[in-house]
Amino acid sequence: MTTRAEARYTSFLYLVRRRPAEAVRVAVTYVLLVVGSFIFLLPLFWLITTALKTRQEIYVFPPQFFPKTFRWANFIEAWNYPNMMFPRWIANSLLISVINLAAVLTTASLCAYGFARIRFPGRDVWFMMVLATLMLPGQVTLIPIYVAFYKIGWLDTFKPLTIPAWFGGGAFNIFLLRQFFMQIPIELEDAAYIDGASRFRIWWQIFLPLSKPALATVAIFTFQGTWNDFFGPLIFLTSTEKFTLALGINLFKGQYSTEVAYMMAIALLMTIPMIVIFFLAQKLMIQSVILSSIKG
Repeated sequence: MTTRAEARYTSFLYLVRRRPAEAVRVAVTYVLLVVGSFIFLLPLFWLITTALKTRQEIYVFPPQFFPKTFRWANFIEAWNYPNMMFPRWIANSLLISVINLAAVLTTASLCAYGFARIRFPGRDVWFMMVLATLMLPGQVTLIPIYVAFYKIGWLDTFKPLTIPAWFGGGAFNIFLLRQFFMQIPIELEDAAYIDGASRFRIWWQIFLPLSKPALATVAIFTFQGTWNDFFGPLIFLTSTEKFTLALGINLFKGQYSTEVAYMMAIALLMTIPMIVIFFLAQKLMIQSVILSSIKG
């Protein structure tokens, strides 16, 4: 049995012999993909090598890509660094990420179902207004939101970082799920109506199970965005024990010096879960984007 690589190689040889122009196009495409992959992977490569360097090698000029000696002790020393509470910060990040994940999947899918299947006055206008919020920078609403949270006493709590996720789940997530819901045959919904199913039951038992690729995409983007969020915790949290992991790493930055190697070591550990999740769910993400872009 031939492997996939052997099959691609055989097909490429066929193109070279039968259609050389097509073979050149395919070869150029692969070269561009390799170069583009290298460019995008360069920051990750720099993160890994910097996490394994000594302090002298980090500040040497010109910069060295590979350390002379791989200093694995940076990870242990960074974890045990004074005044650091990494287990607590990881727990805080997980708590906020899980709450936001549940909030976004629930509310965004409900809003998307309403825009996709329920006819009500001004539906298209409201949907356009939702999409228009994508053009509104977060810096514009930062001060009013901060003042509002200050007035109701939510500062230095997790409420500003979690409760807003229960109000719609974000315009992009609503748009993505709505486009996916519109591809579901209307006959399934009509059959459920005949059997006496309510709107909520149709959403729960028909639309959600059939929308796993789109829901997986929204879940990955939401978890990644919350896990890596630095700006939100920086604005609303002041107590060290309530920091998230992304904000806690910033404490390696002192007044007179910065522990770059330790910062990169913890940042690498923080990045690994996102890389694993992406590789496990990339097929679902691609399938979701393809199906959501096709208008049936």
